[in-house]
Amino acid sequence: MSAASLELSGRIEGATHIFPVRVYYEDTDSGGLVYHANYLKYAERGRTEMLRLLDVNHTETAKRYGLAFAVRDCAIDYRRAARLDDVLEVRSQLFDLRGATIGVDQGIWRDSDLVAHLRLRIVCLNRQGRPARLPDPIRTTMQPYAKTREQI
Repeated sequence: MSAASLELSGRIEGATHIFPVRVYYEDTDSGGLVYHANYLKYAERGRTEMLRLLDVNHTETAKRYGLAFAVRDCAIDYRRAARLDDVLEVRSQLFDLRGATIGVDQGIWRDSDLVAHLRLRIVCLNRQGRPARLPDPIRTTMQPYAKTREQI
């Protein structure tokens, strides 16, 4: 992966992935506030780029293992409104790596203000759409970055 491509993926500090996002006009409602569903999009981009930095690419995972990741459940707590032109950070942490699931804790921040908090469980699925164990090479790659539920 090129250096320029890596820059687009954000950075990892300790066990936290940090992904910058700017709020564009298309992200907002008529009042200039980020539309609620767009926080989910920001979080998805953050998770994808975190995996990319960990060398877990969605396309390669599908080709090599016949697997994909899907959101099993998600809880989101909207704390503050983000607005047009805000610069946000999506901060992501893995926790609770299990057989076929991965816990992800994500915060969307504007400076020192938590704008939204998300708690997700991601499931690994085979081509038939059934849960499948996370392959050992992927688990090994993720393990150093995974916290326990109590550490989050």
